[in-house]
Amino acid sequence: MKLRNTTFLLMLCAILFGKGYAVNAQEVTPPAQQSSPESQFMVAGLLTFGFVNQNTTNTIGGVKSTDKYNSLGDADRFEFSPMLLWRHGDKLLLEFEPSFDGNTIGVNWADVSYIVGPGLIVRGGYLVLPFGSYNKRLAAGWINKLASDPVGTDIAGTDFGVEVAGGLPLGNMKWSYDISLTNGFQLNNDGTISGVGISAINNGKTVCGRLALLPFSNSSLELGVSGLYGAIATPQGATFSNINPTDRKGPIASMYAVDLNYVKNLSPIQLNVKAQYSVSMVNSQNYLSPVDSTQTYTFTNTTTAAFGQVSVRPVASKNKVLKNLELAFRYTGYTAPQNSTWGQNYNEEDVALDYWLSWRTVLKVAYENIKSDGTSSVSIAGPQGTTAISRVIIQFSTEF
Repeated sequence: MKLRNTTFLLMLCAILFGKGYAVNAQEVTPPAQQSSPESQFMVAGLLTFGFVNQNTTNTIGGVKSTDKYNSLGDADRFEFSPMLLWRHGDKLLLEFEPSFDGNTIGVNWADVSYIVGPGLIVRGGYLVLPFGSYNKRLAAGWINKLASDPVGTDIAGTDFGVEVAGGLPLGNMKWSYDISLTNGFQLNNDGTISGVGISAINNGKTVCGRLALLPFSNSSLELGVSGLYGAIATPQGATFSNINPTDRKGPIASMYAVDLNYVKNLSPIQLNVKAQYSVSMVNSQNYLSPVDSTQTYTFTNTTTAAFGQVSVRPVASKNKVLKNLELAFRYTGYTAPQNSTWGQNYNEEDVALDYWLSWRTVLKVAYENIKSDGTSSVSIAGPQGTTAISRVIIQFSTEF
């Protein structure tokens, strides 16, 4: 739950600019400080807090072990993220969002946006990559209908770079675009990838983008497609090598995703459907065996992740309690490369009953059932195992 809703950010920009949205004044936090008519400062953000009770059963070589724990605060999902917004003039907006997860303080994003004109924003800094719809728009605790994020949706992550984004009418339809150029990734010795950060260690850059179409005039349906491509850096001390010794290109990352968002009022309920499917590919390399340094191995380095989510809420009910309840279900599937040290087939079913205290404050009671089967080769990672997890989560989340 590290990232935020783009629509909400644009609404905040409109509030700061004093135009473009009709907003309930009682639900808008006024600027904390206004140094001049041309410069304004605002603080927003979110808090997610809860309780988790979890049972974990590991089975390796036919031997089972069970672990139980519970935590106040819910260590894996706690987040306090104030968002600082500073507007200078009619065109310039600075955004900075630090985040405390209970152990460390990090940064979700830090960037500057320049509003060129209708349908065009140019942005630079530490950016959320425009890959899929979940990370950039649905991950905040007060937007997410379930208590956890679906595994694999953060594969592109956040990076340093530049971005252009916007949207325009298309007859009775609408479309939007979001394209970035960033430093990219490095390949680790086990075949996983990680960001190189602000100190890029190669000359290659990564291009990422998402195009979306809203085919209905009421914008109830959005269909998106995303792509990412770039050379991957080879860090100092790397123990992997190209399968083809004459190949000078090095490792390459390519990803694609499709996503769907659908919201429809079917009196007396509101139906909300979200889905995303993504694939990440890295060209094959020779990796050093972790159990025998004289041997190498390779595998097809392709990772897939998908989720489908549906929720219903009786928004037209005359009962004040019932109309604030929402029932949500989500299925998540994740497959890491077979025969890698981190290979697995992962499946998760989540169900939650949410009570909305306001449009931006929610209390959730959720149950999650997870099963993961290891698919590593015995020759490089020992006996394969199975992990089964069941957890109950009570979670409170609000935007402030």
